[in-house]
Amino acid sequence: METIYDWLSISAFAGLVVLFLHRSSELDVPRDSLWQYLAAGVGLALANWLGNEGLHWPAIAALVATGGYIHVALRPFRPPPQS
Repeated sequence: METIYDWLSISAFAGLVVLFLHRSSELDVPRDSLWQYLAAGVGLALANWLGNEGLHWPAIAALVATGGYIHVALRPFRPPPQS
């Protein structure tokens, strides 16, 4: 863990893992599909790789785009459905 991109991508990935585990333990029908988490993970890996290669602006753009994708597709702050 040498760059800020390592720390940011690992932190966001840890948040994805927690969100996935929390949502997979719900008794109702799953709200998310596994491929949505895969896409977010690939975006974080790409941003980390770009940052480690010294391509700072593309890395920042990839981080912002992945954060936007997580916010729109996975909606981590959405309340659980009412039963």
